[in-house]
Amino acid sequence: MTSATLSTPVRTSPSAPGARPAGTRSRSSQRGYVRTLVVLDTAVLSLAVLAGYATRFGDAVPRGSEIPYVVVAPALVLVWLVSLKALRCYDDRVLGYGADEYRRVSGASLRLAGGIAIAGYIFDVGVSRGFLGISFAVGTVGLVATRFAARKALHRARCRGDGWSRRVLVVGDTAHVLELVHTLRREPYAGYHVVGACIPDALLAPVPQRLSDVPVVGSLRGIPEAAAAIGADTVAVTASGELTATRLRRLGWQLEGTGIDLVVAPALTDVAGPRIHTRPVAGLPLIHVEAPEFRGARKLVKEFVDRSAAAVALALLLPLVALIALAVRLDSRGPVLFRQTRVGQGGREFGVLKFRTMVVNADALLAELVARNETNGLMFKMRDDPRVTRIGRLLRKWSLDELPQLVNVLLGQMSLVGPRPPLPSEVARYDGDVARRLLVKPGMTGLWQVSGRSDLSWEDGIRLDLYYVENWSLAADLTILWKTFGAVLRGRGAY
Repeated sequence: MTSATLSTPVRTSPSAPGARPAGTRSRSSQRGYVRTLVVLDTAVLSLAVLAGYATRFGDAVPRGSEIPYVVVAPALVLVWLVSLKALRCYDDRVLGYGADEYRRVSGASLRLAGGIAIAGYIFDVGVSRGFLGISFAVGTVGLVATRFAARKALHRARCRGDGWSRRVLVVGDTAHVLELVHTLRREPYAGYHVVGACIPDALLAPVPQRLSDVPVVGSLRGIPEAAAAIGADTVAVTASGELTATRLRRLGWQLEGTGIDLVVAPALTDVAGPRIHTRPVAGLPLIHVEAPEFRGARKLVKEFVDRSAAAVALALLLPLVALIALAVRLDSRGPVLFRQTRVGQGGREFGVLKFRTMVVNADALLAELVARNETNGLMFKMRDDPRVTRIGRLLRKWSLDELPQLVNVLLGQMSLVGPRPPLPSEVARYDGDVARRLLVKPGMTGLWQVSGRSDLSWEDGIRLDLYYVENWSLAADLTILWKTFGAVLRGRGAY
């Protein structure tokens, strides 16, 4: 994404005696959310242990066993919660955004399960393996599912403006401050609420001023005082010629004891975490960036997964495909399938398949509708396009018109996940940067699909496609496929 990536917050020391902590309301909301997670986790683990006991022993108390399960069960819940706490599953730096929260929860559960298994073998404790296995399986899945539901509720609250969010003071040159503010506001669910900005002295006017709608509250010489004055709990530093390494280090010292976190938004953009490695060299935290991967073993695995999944999906969805084909045939005159030339990997053209959703002379009518285009860039989008048939509107709303593209995936022309397949006329007007979309196969779905579809501007669609090209992974593909179901069910941006 064309966003400046915020680094992990640098923790400051606990507030000194008599110091007034910043962002009291934000931290109170944060503690409330953590308490809610603890209550939910306790309930999930209690139900998991109960399910393990009921499945293994039923209603009867196990006979001939020296193990007091009435004590073991609650002890397991308590130890499990302690394990989650010890492995920092309640750390506010991983809550509400990214996959690290899920990895920590799963890792804590698996480590505890392994530790108990080893301890039981060493000390010859006869706790039922069936009881433990079922409890840990149900509990781990339940924890991840509960965290997912809690995160979605938090995201909705943040977008409404009444959820736990960091109060951020953005610091840097004007252009970089505006870029970072735009980036953070583009994804309000991430929980970074900009409340002010500090810019270089030379840019300050004699009267209070604003950058866009962000108030300028000070210069780069009074950052701690400005943060305290507006109740910020986070200082986000972006690029500035005045903020040298020495001044940035001194700023970290100045924030000690204030309860204010320091984060740094490097100029490096559109690079995801797996490609970034930080190595300390001569006291400098050098960021090593690996090159994007466009070939190799992982690409072969992706190819195999794509074609196998497409074959299985076609077999399972064959009755639905036949029903849709019949509906298209009865709804309007013309062929059932629509074949359109698109550009794939390496600039190679292919015929993408869709169920026909428009009248047969749709291309001829396009010239009359160009003036009513509702998007910028090279695409034509119109919310109430008169060329779309009745059944076509329904198919587009639920993305059912794209099911024939499973054949394109099976033939190796497309992938399940990738950039949007462009038209040759669009590609002819690509500049050097946008042409990087053609380094990978186009996809049936992608980041553009789960981020708004037709509601996205041309620039945002390109930004998401390029981000995927640079940072694709099998795990990311699975996440996008999962989110696609939600995007289709909501029907947002589909027309």
